[in-house]
Amino acid sequence: MLICIPDMLDKRDVADFRAIMDAAEWQDGRSTAGAQSAMVKNNEQLPPDGATARRLGESIVSALANNPLFVSAAVPLRIFPPLFNRYGVGHDFGLHVDNSIRGDPLTGLRIRTDLSVTLFLSEPEDYDGGELVIEDQFGAHEVKLPAGHLVLYPSSSLHLVRPVTRGARVSSFFWVQSMIHDVQARSLIFDLDQTIQNLVAHLGKGDAEIVRLTGIYHNLIRHWAEL
Repeated sequence: MLICIPDMLDKRDVADFRAIMDAAEWQDGRSTAGAQSAMVKNNEQLPPDGATARRLGESIVSALANNPLFVSAAVPLRIFPPLFNRYGVGHDFGLHVDNSIRGDPLTGLRIRTDLSVTLFLSEPEDYDGGELVIEDQFGAHEVKLPAGHLVLYPSSSLHLVRPVTRGARVSSFFWVQSMIHDVQARSLIFDLDQTIQNLVAHLGKGDAEIVRLTGIYHNLIRHWAEL
């Protein structure tokens, strides 16, 4: 399940992020890659334990918690502290799969990576190339979103970032452990929740059948959730 979520950050927030990030010192992005990924990773990254990355990451996590579409799609249990990368001309990230377990040395947090997230912080017209390409059973999907938008996709997916040939691609990336481990179950939960929200918009929250469907939604989460 690949889901694009618009306007996770508004344009003013993006501008504030970029002003802070552009003034920061960057390091080799391979510092947070696994052994296999490090062989195909070629980008820059804000120091993950630095004050800048932590402060900006906390702002992103707060925004995620207040975004109903993200919560509906991810049913998040734990969110890894967001990281930040930059792809200049000639940078890319070859085909790879994300590590199944991620640990944060600063907090001791360990999560199972169910979902990967890329939050775009550059406008598409500001750089050429740099598309995120995600493979699934239906083929390869290219993703290049406006600044402030994010894409959520299974961490088990093979994916890559195409070489940047002009400008710079700046983004945040991180992982989510969902309360619903099973991919198919999480997809059903998402579809049911979105259907309920659409019905509420047309019929109102007090409709008896919507209340019944809402009960089914919560009982399914109660059945599948891992805490």
